Amino acid sequence: MSRGRKRPTGGRRTADVPDGTVVFLIGMRINKWWKIHRWLPSFLAMPPMLVELRKQPELGMLGYHVWFGRTTLLVEYWKDMDHLMAHARNADHENVPAWRRFNRRVGVDGSVGVFHEAYITHPDEVHIIYRNMPEFGMGRFTKTEVQE
Repeated sequence: MSRGRKRPTGGRRTADVPDGTVVFLIGMRINKWWKIHRWLPSFLAMPPMLVELRKQPELGMLGYHVWFGRTTLLVEYWKDMDHLMAHARNADHENVPAWRRFNRRVGVDGSVGVFHEAYITHPDEVHIIYRNMPEFGMGRFTKTEVQE
């Protein structure tokens, strides 16, 4: 999970995506700002999960990008669906206890919403191009090729 280049690189590049790589979107939406005691713990649950995944690359996460706002979005890239699901279901990792806390604390009260979507990629079924961009997206965590 390298930091990647911060400066744009010239030219056109494409990502060389290994078969079965997973793009995982996960996030939360603050529905009731004044219920900070509900949404802040949910917001703060994610950093320990990311630290755990960075420290244990064998779990299968290749890297991530995050955007903050009323709806906070985290885009993760995983080696494959098996690694993602094994991590999601393992009670010894941060994810399962965080979900349990969320369900106890928030449940269905509507103060904060959470979501996730997972997509399996196949090299002949994706179209990824970067032009004048720093390392970003799938290309930041997989190999890129210069295209003329």
